[in-house]
Amino acid sequence: MVQAMIEIPEEANQILNIVKARYNLKTKSEAITKIVIECGGNILEPELRPEYLEKLKKIQEEGYGKTFTSIEQLRKIIEKR
Repeated sequence: MVQAMIEIPEEANQILNIVKARYNLKTKSEAITKIVIECGGNILEPELRPEYLEKLKKIQEEGYGKTFTSIEQLRKIIEKR
C-alpha cells in the first residue's frame, strides 16, 4: 500500500468526514479510496469502461458493423426488418 502525506483545504476535509460517516468508514484514507474509485469510473476513457464494451457488443450483434457490396444487398437487409 502506498502512503502519502497530503494537504487539503477545509472544505475537502469536511467532505471526507461526510463520506466517512455516510459509508461507516473507519479512516479518511478509506473515504479517499471510496471517492477515487467511484469517480475514477467517470474519468476513464469510454473504451475502457465495461458499459462501453457492452454497448459495442450490442451494436456488433445488431449488425451495424456490416459492409455491403451493393445497394441491393443493403436493401434486402433493411426490408427484412
